[in-house]
Amino acid sequence: MTDHDGLEHDGLEHGGAGHGGAGHDGGARAPALALRGICKNYGQVVACDAVDLTVHRGEIHGLLGENGAGKSTLMKVLLGLVRRDAGTIHHDGRPVEVAGPQEAIALGIGMVHQHFSLIEPLTVWENVSLGDTGRVDRVRACEQVEEVGSRYGLPIDPLSPVSRLSAGERQRVELIKCLRRDPSVLVLDEPTSVLTQAESAELFGVLREVVAGEDRAVVLISHKLTEITTATDRVTVLRRGRVAFHSVTAETSARELARQMVGRDVSLRAEAAALGMLPVERRGGPQPEKDAPEKDAPEKDAPEEDALEPDAEPALRLSGITVRAEGVTLLDDFSLDIAPGEIVGLYGVEGNGQAALGDVLSGLTEPSAGTVEVNGVRIDPAKPGALHRAGLGIVPEDRHASGVVLDMSVADNLVMKSLDTVSGRMLIDRRRTYEVARRLAAEFNIITSSLDATVRSLSGGNQQRVVLAREMSANPTVLVAAQPTHGLDVGAIEDMYLRLRKAASGGVAVLLISTELEEVMALASRIAVISRGRVTGLLPTAEATAERLGMLVGGVAA
Repeated sequence: MTDHDGLEHDGLEHGGAGHGGAGHDGGARAPALALRGICKNYGQVVACDAVDLTVHRGEIHGLLGENGAGKSTLMKVLLGLVRRDAGTIHHDGRPVEVAGPQEAIALGIGMVHQHFSLIEPLTVWENVSLGDTGRVDRVRACEQVEEVGSRYGLPIDPLSPVSRLSAGERQRVELIKCLRRDPSVLVLDEPTSVLTQAESAELFGVLREVVAGEDRAVVLISHKLTEITTATDRVTVLRRGRVAFHSVTAETSARELARQMVGRDVSLRAEAAALGMLPVERRGGPQPEKDAPEKDAPEKDAPEEDALEPDAEPALRLSGITVRAEGVTLLDDFSLDIAPGEIVGLYGVEGNGQAALGDVLSGLTEPSAGTVEVNGVRIDPAKPGALHRAGLGIVPEDRHASGVVLDMSVADNLVMKSLDTVSGRMLIDRRRTYEVARRLAAEFNIITSSLDATVRSLSGGNQQRVVLAREMSANPTVLVAAQPTHGLDVGAIEDMYLRLRKAASGGVAVLLISTELEEVMALASRIAVISRGRVTGLLPTAEATAERLGMLVGGVAA
């Protein structure tokens, strides 16, 4: 352990926060939250091993760690969703037993989970009001949604059905649902995974004001080191169920936090996008001086330039795609070509038609106008399985909703779209199924206790690997990757980037749909910007700047 570890019981119990000590009182007050010696085992698997965590009012405390490090289990213990095997929980200096979420709410502890828990047929205000007791006042509930949304920079229409909201808008509903209960301790699990940089900056700005001005405590779980280093006062890193590192944020660095997360030195040049750190490596562009490799160092991690024939027939051609739903135009004459071996990034603010495009290319939505062509052949998206048979693979935006069947086994998820390869005359050949699944699990580094384990039991990174392995096993001509790294840790993100580059180098046309500027700048050779369902600009990544992309996102020619 480092010298910083002593802060957990000394410096954390006394002294100010990293941002000027807001909310601390010279150690006179007990911590808002103190978890001591928390242990939780699942059979032979140690999820939390004597974990300590102290959070004071007036501070934002960052909690870092790769998928499977123990972060989620620790927070489930705090919320009463999981019973701990050992350890104590103190709230404002008093020992407490949290038997479930209602007890946590009563104590003033609220959490916004990474995966949504909304009921799609209900409206925003109805979802926000779930769990309320007594008579429900629709008018007052709508007013509260608007008030909280305005206060925290999370505008949303309280009358909108959740089923019509984008992933980013659903995240806003989850935040409002929690913030409306006015928690004194707020746990945010990857709150910006579906927000743009501007939305994220606005959210953290408001949180900083609330934490300092309203004497609250915030636990921020994130894999983005820029968020941790700029938004938090203190940071704790978990690795393999134990506290690996603890520090005042101002006294550490992104490089050190990255090393503590993964247990090895990392190259910021190679992994800047995966770690969520700026400045971004631009394809073919200059590197930041402090992170530049030594003169003779090999550039093995630099993305390869795409070798494209200038007049190559597009592997994917989208022409005039228009989607309307309940009188709302989601895609408006959307057109885009992608050549074999090319990665094209589709960048824009969440809710501008990306989800509708993903649904069209998944065969879930039939466009009201326009055509989809794969290798020059027109495909009918409404025909079941037509896009898959034509050679289009897709990593969907929400892997839980349309990427995997959570309660089916890993093996069955891996072969579900290619049953003809594992079928006998009448029945599924289980031996052949396991052969295929075993090969894909090894090739894509899917970590699971058993091929018979449910996909629900896997970490987010391994769930995403299952989706990618299944789609790539069909040898696609086109791969659509929609928000492929949302909620993943640095190791899983790095692996996803390498596999997308490998697919492109093998001749696959890759459409990367992402709200992450770092992601599209690091991976794409060209960037298309989407605004209000239309492509407002298409430019080589070497010519892209944040300012220029920002103007295009706003619908202004740049």
